[in-house]
Amino acid sequence: MTDRAVVVVRAGALTTVQDLGRVGYAHLGVPRSGALDPAAVRLVNRLVGNSETAAVLETTVDGCALRPRCAVTVAVGGAPCPVRVDGRPAAWGTAVRVPAGAVLDVGAATRGLRGYVAIGGGIEVEPVLGSRSTDLLSGLGPPPAAEEAVLPLGPDTGAAAQGSVDAPPWPGPPGELVLRVRLGPRDDWFTAAALRTLVTRAYRVSSAGNRIGLRLDGPALERARHGELASEGMVLGAVQVPPDGRPVVFLADHPTTGGYPVVGVVRETDLGRVAQAVPGTPVRFTPVR
Repeated sequence: MTDRAVVVVRAGALTTVQDLGRVGYAHLGVPRSGALDPAAVRLVNRLVGNSETAAVLETTVDGCALRPRCAVTVAVGGAPCPVRVDGRPAAWGTAVRVPAGAVLDVGAATRGLRGYVAIGGGIEVEPVLGSRSTDLLSGLGPPPAAEEAVLPLGPDTGAAAQGSVDAPPWPGPPGELVLRVRLGPRDDWFTAAALRTLVTRAYRVSSAGNRIGLRLDGPALERARHGELASEGMVLGAVQVPPDGRPVVFLADHPTTGGYPVVGVVRETDLGRVAQAVPGTPVRFTPVR
């Protein structure tokens, strides 16, 4: 049994292993998956000296607690939260040394929604199709973290960043989400009034969202055409409109096909902010070409 591992003491609401995802398998029905806030993952990995593609833990709302079997360097980023090592306050957003057997407690987010815990060497669960990410829709990758689960670690390079790194300060969770959207491919399935509604009216983040999609509360979009489409390909950021008329923005674990019309596609660079938007956050769409 290797000492290069951490034991989950508290799993939290939803803690999963994530890296930057499994790209290139949509034609096989496999979503990309991966971290919802990839910029946060790249930053915490740099802080502990990992490759940006190393697997980390993604927490949701209330964090997690871990006990390493060996001394490790960790960095907690994403949503700001209290961090403690054996009950003593530790720094958020920088490299911290955790002794063997000590408990790293990542607390509840004080702002935002999802936190990221990088550990020197990375989480080295078995990769599936080139990624260690947990995919909640397909079930690929490791299961969500559970108490007493043992997560193996890769070799620590000892190259943890000292002081500042080449990244701006984390901007914090959005007070309002402004999402740039390119209309189509099925915008012709909606009335002109519906398209005006999409880009002029405000929505709010629903509590029903998850890693598959951001559900929105707000005005329904009226269709100009009725009936259903044959299933067609879905992409990251697709704004699909189910029968109730309220848009859903597809995130990392989205299905690769779907039969509801897609009114537009959100720019991928805007989706990291979506990962940190708590229920009730105002959302506006702005059209781009």
